[in-house]
Amino acid sequence: MKQWMVSVAAALLLTTAMTEPVSAASTPYESYNYNYWEEAVPGPAAYVPSRAINGSGLDIGDFQEPGDMAAAGDGRLYVADTGNNRIVHLDEKWRVKEVIDGFENGGKRDGFNRPTGLFVDDDGFLYIADTDNARIVVLASDGSLHMLIENPASDILPADFKFHPLKVTVDKAKRIYVVARGVYEGIMQFDGNGRFIGYVGTNKVQRDYVEMLWRNFSTEAQKAQMVLFIPTEFSNMDIDAKGFVYATNIDPGSKEPVKRLNPSGEDVLKRFGYFDVSGDIRYRIAEGPSTMIDVKVLGSGMYSVLDATQGRVFTYDDEGNLLYVFGGKGNQLGTFKAPAAIEQIGNDLAVLDRGKGDIVLFEPTKFGSAVNAATALHYNGEDTKAVPLWEEVLRLNANYDIAYIGIGKSMLMEKRNKEAIEYFKLGMDRDHYSVACKRYRREVMKEHFGEFLSALLLLTAVWAVYWLARRRRTVAYGSAEQIAKEGKWR
Repeated sequence: MKQWMVSVAAALLLTTAMTEPVSAASTPYESYNYNYWEEAVPGPAAYVPSRAINGSGLDIGDFQEPGDMAAAGDGRLYVADTGNNRIVHLDEKWRVKEVIDGFENGGKRDGFNRPTGLFVDDDGFLYIADTDNARIVVLASDGSLHMLIENPASDILPADFKFHPLKVTVDKAKRIYVVARGVYEGIMQFDGNGRFIGYVGTNKVQRDYVEMLWRNFSTEAQKAQMVLFIPTEFSNMDIDAKGFVYATNIDPGSKEPVKRLNPSGEDVLKRFGYFDVSGDIRYRIAEGPSTMIDVKVLGSGMYSVLDATQGRVFTYDDEGNLLYVFGGKGNQLGTFKAPAAIEQIGNDLAVLDRGKGDIVLFEPTKFGSAVNAATALHYNGEDTKAVPLWEEVLRLNANYDIAYIGIGKSMLMEKRNKEAIEYFKLGMDRDHYSVACKRYRREVMKEHFGEFLSALLLLTAVWAVYWLARRRRTVAYGSAEQIAKEGKWR
């Protein structure tokens, strides 16, 4: 009997292994999301790794500490090979188009010194944060020098200011935004001619109130050794089609490591999800919280944030809901050693790994594509069209709260309030659940108002008849009693 049971168990295990989805086997990381109770709930992978490419595979020598990459609209990719002081230009098929190791400057050959940031605009201009040369280099599409930004001068800059740009991005009006080393006042902003015009956005100071209290009882020498209350630096940024700058900061303790800055520098990022837009909300103490080092705007209100601590990519929608998580630390394809940058190439996402010196390309799965498409339709106000996609998402992952909420919102717009109540309940959306309940009560009252009014009139009439009958009986009883009393006295 024991041998027979072992044989049956082995057969079941073999059957399970044979029927396991290929996507699960090709994903070297756990896919999950957080529910309303802040519990990590397993789910299907939204993106799976398809290939990795490095300098050796391109026959140009290994990448050395690559720091950033930028994708053009036609699929071309630029990689800042920081340690080799060069920019590698790949075509849409990931073949080397050119290696940019210098340019003509005033009739002389000029080069780079540890370039760490890149951006390419719609006109083909390439913006390079040439960090250790203390300048921004702008090259035209033919590789010629268009402009240099160096030694910015302004009344608001200190006399001994040293300009070391780390990251760069540009909006439609050709305003240039720069994250610079040691600059805590915000993101530096330059006009189209390279003139410094001020700062945009400032990270809030995270005060330690225990240390502030201790300062009151400390000597001057002790105060000098204490940590200063200074804002943290931004780590990277991207810009959307409306000109809003998405920026990440390197403070792991911040509850706002991602910001969306309007032209006035105010943070207008929506945070209406179950929890903060801050990556992992549960983590090992030894690893620490997420450290956001890059952000990529995907369009339709969605954006992906790269976490250097856990090596994961967190994607959010316009309202701050966490859509999905993928990636991780490791040596397999799809995991990272020291992730540095994230880019979008068509429908795919690419992650640059400084530690391994390679780029990993991720393709969306059926689940990821459905989530992206449904989220885009909701962002554009087409909730009804999004319902079939949300239903497809629920077939793939019945625990996906956002899909229930998405269907509920569509039903709310169609005034199917009773059905919306059930979906908002499943999605744990209390605010919309309350709205649906109020509308449903109003709908019931309106639908049955005639019946309610008729019943009220009937009850009123019955009560009036009863009151009159009781009144008459009381009067009659009083009269009879009066007559009896008069007869007695007589």
